[in-house]
Amino acid sequence: MATPRTFKQELVGVFGYPVAENPTQAMVEPAFADLGLDWRYLTVEVHPDNLADAVRGARAMGWRGFNCTIPHKIKVIEHLDELSPAARAIGAVNCVTHRDGKLIGDNTDGKGFVASVADVRPISGLSAIILGAGGAARAIAVELALAGAVDLTITNRTASTGEALARHVSETTGVKTRFTAWDRDVVVPETTDLLVNATSIGLFPDVDARIAVDTASFRPGLIVCDVIPNPPRTRLVRDAEARGCVVLDGLGMLVNQGVIGIRLWSGLEPRPVVMRRALEQVFEA
Repeated sequence: MATPRTFKQELVGVFGYPVAENPTQAMVEPAFADLGLDWRYLTVEVHPDNLADAVRGARAMGWRGFNCTIPHKIKVIEHLDELSPAARAIGAVNCVTHRDGKLIGDNTDGKGFVASVADVRPISGLSAIILGAGGAARAIAVELALAGAVDLTITNRTASTGEALARHVSETTGVKTRFTAWDRDVVVPETTDLLVNATSIGLFPDVDARIAVDTASFRPGLIVCDVIPNPPRTRLVRDAEARGCVVLDGLGMLVNQGVIGIRLWSGLEPRPVVMRRALEQVFEA
């Protein structure tokens, strides 16, 4: 007798605007295949005015969960049922899990980032400058503080947003966090261990965009990280490599947070090597 089979695929995906440059699908679907899951990851452009409808649609269709990227990481919170402790502390959500009829918001950005940095040096005692004050910057700053960083600086064009984030991190974690205005090229002090671009500057298609940083202040031993995954070799990454810095591209953070997301949605443990290899093939990195 023929073995019964099902034609129903489980659905997850990402909501963003714009979102065409987001490569998450390219790593998640190979991970699903490697795990033997007949699941699909959809890259869906959702205008901010339609976010509530998109979330209701995912709930109605029984999606296992979804990611949120720019500009939805904060606004999506009002459409969810619960938040994880990390999402509550950060004040932003990038990963939603549909469990027992509830949509539960979590934040895996910061944990993915911290895992990438921890591969090259301990977080304990670290001093960092974070460029930007959006959802990614919030996640990175809070998770760095919770993991043992001792000195954080938020640099942002809009002072009110940067000041609010610095205050939030200080009050939430107890780690000294200051704000500096980003009104000229940022000079990286010799006491800084880590510089992070948590903005969208350099994201495809504006791949040669220059971040206002004084690259002459870069030095060997400084860790420079760009959270942008597309392209992985941003202008900042190339400039930092030329100055002898330790460089972390956006693929590492993307893979690490993707591993956590798949674990939340499926309860299974994907292989990071499969995900990284798939991205490298896409970008020929």
